[in-house]
Amino acid sequence: MTAELVCHTGDLAPEEVMKVEVEGAAGTVEVAVARDSDGTWHAIDDICTHGAVSLSDGEVEGCLVECWLHGSQFDLRTGQPRQLPATRPVAVYQLTIDGDRVLVDVDQTVTTH
Repeated sequence: MTAELVCHTGDLAPEEVMKVEVEGAAGTVEVAVARDSDGTWHAIDDICTHGAVSLSDGEVEGCLVECWLHGSQFDLRTGQPRQLPATRPVAVYQLTIDGDRVLVDVDQTVTTH
């Protein structure tokens, strides 16, 4: 698959997040597209690995998104949990800005260390 248009750069302000659905090789994937406090764009799996609820319903602070149900926090850059009770990371997807278009490819995960 290729990157899919999910929104435009004017759709989110810094420290905002929204859920989008992106088609991939394995089917439809729910993705949380977010901007951190610096305005940098990120795309992560939308489902919390602890409570199986939507991360896009949570809040972004700095470079973290907080799950609204139990308070787990995930680093938007790496997908790593930064606050319990979550202990497993979420996937981080390839996101590209093309002019004012925000594109996400769920078949391309980002490897971070």
